[in-house]
Amino acid sequence: MKIKDIKHVFFDLDHTLWDFDKNSALTFDKIFELHQLNIDKNQFLSRYEPINLNYWKLYREEKIDKSNLRYKRLKDTFDAIEFEVSDDTINQLSEDYITYLTSFNHLFEGTFELLEHLTKHYQLHIITNGFDEAQQKKMDNANISQYFETVTNSEIAGVKKPNPIIFEYALNSAKAKPHESIMIGDNIEADILGALEMGFDAILFNYHNHKADVQIKQVTSLLDIKMYL
Repeated sequence: MKIKDIKHVFFDLDHTLWDFDKNSALTFDKIFELHQLNIDKNQFLSRYEPINLNYWKLYREEKIDKSNLRYKRLKDTFDAIEFEVSDDTINQLSEDYITYLTSFNHLFEGTFELLEHLTKHYQLHIITNGFDEAQQKKMDNANISQYFETVTNSEIAGVKKPNPIIFEYALNSAKAKPHESIMIGDNIEADILGALEMGFDAILFNYHNHKADVQIKQVTSLLDIKMYL
């Protein structure tokens, strides 16, 4: 069932096109080796991933700033696995993580095929809560920048999804109207509900099979989006 009257397709980046979990795991391999930290990476990641998601929720809600997010997600994880590491090392790891994260470029399966398909029919855009200095590098290194007319991130918009201001900013940048726009992302609160509230249509990329309202359009594979667009 194709969705009619859509002219603009807005994507989230991390966890939607850019495989954050895979690239993040490779980054931790790199920085733990650099700092000669003998850590069980699987044990670390099993604690880090939910801690990181919680801190990103706090960041979206303006309850924590960027520097605290970067430090505390690591500090809490090291505490959880009872691995002693100095504050100086944690601060350096947080910097090195951002530096090396953008050097990995794994995308979700079907990303190029989907973007090639959509770019023939729609204008494509990015709306991301990720950091300004990292997001463009991720797109450039993954060779997907050329598909997108505009890129809106939370630092240039001044607020984070699901705040309506960031969607308004993205619409203005794209010269688009809500009723001719659709948002595709993995986060129900930030991407889907935020976009629906603004009058967009929306598709949840539910690769993690989280429970979602059956009325929300959702796919578990990127290429299934072609059923709608």
